[in-house]
Amino acid sequence: MMTKIYGYARISRKEQSIDRQIRNITAACPDVHIVQEAYSGRTMQRPEWDKLFSRVNEGDTIIFDSVSRMSRSADDGVQTYFQLMDRGVSLVFLKEPYINTATYIEASQQSIQSTGNEIADIYVEATNKVIKLLAEKQIVKAFEQAEKEVSDLRQRTREGIETARLNGKQIGQKTGNKLHIKKKGPAIEMIRRYSRDFEGNLNDIETMKLVELSRNTYYKYKKELLADYVQVSS
Repeated sequence: MMTKIYGYARISRKEQSIDRQIRNITAACPDVHIVQEAYSGRTMQRPEWDKLFSRVNEGDTIIFDSVSRMSRSADDGVQTYFQLMDRGVSLVFLKEPYINTATYIEASQQSIQSTGNEIADIYVEATNKVIKLLAEKQIVKAFEQAEKEVSDLRQRTREGIETARLNGKQIGQKTGNKLHIKKKGPAIEMIRRYSRDFEGNLNDIETMKLVELSRNTYYKYKKELLADYVQVSS
């Protein structure tokens, strides 16, 4: 069976550009088959990723521009990493080559040979475990960093919004201009701008609080906005 090389590129929203990732992947491997999609990295249940995960076989390779393109969740990312590695699939991260599966396997195989001495072999076995644990720690750390980047971004967004609210203005307005969001148009625009279902990073509760709408009104406006997005993309 011929092995295949795939490149996985992901953006969170359709408004973002995926070109840079594809350019980096194809520069590393011109004959790569690109799989791309616009979907949040906080979940591994993504349509195109699910197809790729089911399709790859032993000996195949998946190339990512960075670890964050695979997963923004540390637990999910680490679990999926080892699932694929155990299936014999090679993983390549262009920006974090130190956690490529080939690097991990090489580190794990750099074991000290048995000496034949029972006491010495206890030390050898412990040393080999340490080598493997250190390699695994690097993988976990990389995925944790990807998750932290999302958390930090959301925190900075919340802090910026709160600062603007305390100053009595909307982000981008001049100081002193009061925030008026009771009208439908501006409210929908703020939902589009700040909700993570569209162009922002806030969940429904955070967005609802920012826009200062009742629950029913918020979801009514969000439903209308979702309908507009479906029409635009269809």
